[in-house]
Amino acid sequence: MGPGCACYNCYGDTELDKSLEQRIEEAVREEVAIVPYDPEWPRMFEIEAEFLRGVLPGSVVLRIEHFGSTAIWGTASKPIIDLLVEVSSLEEALERVVPVLEVAGYDYFWRPESGDDGDFYHWFIRRNKDGVRTHHIHMVEADSKLWDGLYFRDYMREFPEEAERYGKLKMELSEKYPKDRVAYHEGKSEYVVRVTEKAREYYKHYKLSRERK
Repeated sequence: MGPGCACYNCYGDTELDKSLEQRIEEAVREEVAIVPYDPEWPRMFEIEAEFLRGVLPGSVVLRIEHFGSTAIWGTASKPIIDLLVEVSSLEEALERVVPVLEVAGYDYFWRPESGDDGDFYHWFIRRNKDGVRTHHIHMVEADSKLWDGLYFRDYMREFPEEAERYGKLKMELSEKYPKDRVAYHEGKSEYVVRVTEKAREYYKHYKLSRERK
């Protein structure tokens, strides 16, 4: 079992664990709502990033990036700001970050990077006063596969027609799975993996081309 683990498979059959199971079930069954792009999203990221830098130790929190669909101009998305945060180590973050954000009211989960497989990382949900999700905080080390999401983000920013296709796919999936976040994410995972690999190759070639000049 991971530190502070909130993944279902890591728990046994106790009353406390049933409560945790219910918490996870409620989280994955929250409504999937796709809305038009909001130009306020970048500012919401900056405000949250500034808050995190202000309350968390700088020796642990090393880098904060805006990623996910709200980081792609003009793209329809769930109105939830995704932040990718590099930490010096997951162990240090467990000791010096998790308690601070839990006291601040964030929901905390120790979750796998992909499905039930892969490395685990610290994940937080921030909600507004009405209990609606506003931010997801993904805390990982420098070698996490989640950093590949920046390839996807940058590629979508550079090629708006691809971003438009992605927005349409998300809209279709949200209508098909309005109360099932797991099915929604699984429905777009193949597309995201394919475009991320395409983006990785594109930027690798771009970097090599610039180095040769």
